[in-house]
This record gives sequence, C-alpha cells and structure tokens, in this order.
Amino acid sequence: MALFERGQRGHAEEFISSSDVATRALSVTAVENDFVEGVYGKLASVYDWTFGPTLHPGRLQAIQRMGLEPTDRILEVGVGTGINATLYPRECSVTGIDFSASMLERARERIARKGMTNVRLLEMDAAALAFADDTFDIVYAPYLISVVPDPVRVAAEMRRVCRPGGRIIFLNHFRSPNFLLSRIERLISPLTVHIGFKADLDLPAFLAQAGIEPVSIEKVNVPRIWSLVTCRK
Repeated sequence: MALFERGQRGHAEEFISSSDVATRALSVTAVENDFVEGVYGKLASVYDWTFGPTLHPGRLQAIQRMGLEPTDRILEVGVGTGINATLYPRECSVTGIDFSASMLERARERIARKGMTNVRLLEMDAAALAFADDTFDIVYAPYLISVVPDPVRVAAEMRRVCRPGGRIIFLNHFRSPNFLLSRIERLISPLTVHIGFKADLDLPAFLAQAGIEPVSIEKVNVPRIWSLVTCRK
C-alpha cells in the first residue's frame, strides 16, 4: 500500500536516482558510540518529559501503520526508556535493544511497573545486532538513525535480521529538501547532536547507500519535520 504524501514519491525517487546520491555525505556531523552513550546517559532522566509528548504522535502513527498481528515478532532498535512498550499489543513478541545502559535501566523500570511479559530488553550495538538472519517480522528504529555513528551499517543490520517480506521502519528527522532550510540544518547539526540527533541527515542518500527502497514516506508530528519511512525487504 503506497502511502506517499502528495509529490513525495516522485521527489524521493528523483533524489535516490540522481547521479551523486549514492556517494554524497549523509551529514556534516560525525559521532562515535562513546559520545552517543554520553548524550543519552544525560538525557535518560528527562527524556520522557522533553521528547515524550512532542514526538508521541509519530510513535502512535508508526504503530498504527504496522497493522500488527498477534504472532508478529518485532525488534525495536533504540528502545530508549521503553516509551513505546505499552503501545504494542501484548500478544506480540517485542525485543528492544539500546546501546545506553542508562536508557535501558529506565526501560526496565517501565516494563516491570507495567507488568509486561512480552517485551525483552538487551544492551546491544545497533551496528552489530546479535540475531540470526531473517529473525523478525518488523524491525523499527524510532528517532535513532540520525544519531548513530554509521546509519548505513545500522540499516544493513536491520535489513539482515528482518525476514523476507517483512518491514523495516524508520521514524526520524531528515534534512529538508528546501534549499534554505537544509542550509540551516547543516549549520545547526553540530549543536543538535548534543541533544540526541543530527539535524541534517540526508534521507535520499541514506536510502540509496543502504540499498533499501521506501514503500511509504509520511510526515508526522507538529511541526511536520519528522518522517515515517516504511520499507519492505
């Protein structure tokens, strides 16, 4: 089912097929795992209050678009404080991974408080997933891909552990196609990374270099500067 917003499909395909898209830099900002862990270690105690309400509509829309079945096996890459945990049907099997021990501690507290037995949490590097090929029906990265050191490698790992015909979903902010806004995002990206994301991740270049094609791209949240990108393996 194609869910591209008006003009979005053609716009994405045009950029993905352009001559430089497969080689151009994804962002002006480079990070390492230790830096990311430090940022999210500081954010763990306030994340739900700062990024909870403002980004929640996108989380709800992502779950809705999944059309989950009771037998679905879901991997959430970058589970954070477990804020999505209660949104999944309890019949589904959910695995959440995160690199930040501080965020996982919050997630474990939430899972225990809610009495959820269908969610398991593991500390893991998203760029080196410790799962067999074709393990999950849905592999979902909410608000993660713009902060990891190597987005393409993470996407490749997500694709590897997703079963054929399964879905790979990214919920994230990506650089605007608008010339002026994109320049602003490039300028502020070295600053926004300190609050957990790169402001200038290039979506068409990311998709092309990861070798995956979207079946839908939707704008979510208010303001509508975040994208829900669904791909099928």
